[in-house]
Amino acid sequence: MFVNEAQMDFIVNGQSNSEVGQTLMNSRYDTGLMRPYFDDQGRNCVLVNTGKKDKDGKPVYAKQLVGNLISNGLVVNGPTSLRKQEWIKLDTVVLRAARERLRAWADLSAANTYGGFDGMASTILEHETMSDPGEAMVDMDGLSEGRNDAPKFQLQGLPLPITHADFHFSQRKLLISRNGGTPLDTTMAEAAARRVAEKIEKTLIGTVTGLTFGTASDYGRNPTVYGYLNFPARLTKTNLTAPTGSNATTTVGEVLGMLDTLAAQNFFGPFMLYHSTDWDRYMDDDYVASGGNNPNTTLRNRLRQIDRIQDVRRLDFLKPADSHAYTLLLVQMTPDVARAVVGMDMTVVQWPSMGGLRLNFKVMSIQVPQLRADYNGQCGIMHARTA
Repeated sequence: MFVNEAQMDFIVNGQSNSEVGQTLMNSRYDTGLMRPYFDDQGRNCVLVNTGKKDKDGKPVYAKQLVGNLISNGLVVNGPTSLRKQEWIKLDTVVLRAARERLRAWADLSAANTYGGFDGMASTILEHETMSDPGEAMVDMDGLSEGRNDAPKFQLQGLPLPITHADFHFSQRKLLISRNGGTPLDTTMAEAAARRVAEKIEKTLIGTVTGLTFGTASDYGRNPTVYGYLNFPARLTKTNLTAPTGSNATTTVGEVLGMLDTLAAQNFFGPFMLYHSTDWDRYMDDDYVASGGNNPNTTLRNRLRQIDRIQDVRRLDFLKPADSHAYTLLLVQMTPDVARAVVGMDMTVVQWPSMGGLRLNFKVMSIQVPQLRADYNGQCGIMHARTA
């Protein structure tokens, strides 16, 4: 079975609060040691992180025989249960499920991804914001003494939780599948991966409250995972005009006004304009019929023609709280505003229980949105909604 909602685990100060956390600790936080398989010669193997990185900055893995690792005193998670081809099938399903209709995270990770580090070895990702010091003087002899301002720094922290969902097979079902020549049913793996991907998407949008870990004593604000709708530094507009089907030019004017507000805080794009699901019928309606004067376009395409807007997209999980809560989001797609932090790609790990009769699996990932404001609290995100 898989959990209905993805959960989050922590390993803090070397101590775990969960079974999988303890298993990861025993495996030195290398998920490859939790994925034993039989190679084409029937040998018990795992893929081990070598500590090296390829030209793209990704970890390099090497095949090792489990017997050799155990002889060297390394704990390898449980007996081998799956063949390599069966692991590949599970991984393929996980990746396919994670891509479906999850636009916000896909857009952000395509634009700005921060990775290449071991997310399991850290609970907080820190960065600093800096003030903009200095003053230029104008005189005829250059002797006027200006202010020698020093830059001011403020430390900020981002928690790195694990988002995960579980499923399991019985050992008997696996043997029946293998001996009968029927493919392994990956429905549960796909569903678990879907739950993880949806949780990450909703956290980025802000329809799910992100996790807070620690206090603001060492940071400018509490170390919290924020989304577009709940980031404290975002700009807000609470008097957005509801679409009626005949006021498309009003929407264009308000979006232009939102861009001007962001430009006043030195954010100039490129922007992604996201809208809630209730905007669809108006975004894709004929522009003339809905109050515009261009007979060859829709409201969506008219907004795309604005120079600073990269695209106009619906977010499936940006659903209105009520029939009047039309929502627009303008997000500057630059790393100083928002990044997709990837401490661990989505992966599947396995461990046995009940004397080996039950094979437990966990789809897990450290993928966290990082929304950022400058030293003065200014941010290139604007959240607009009707009253």
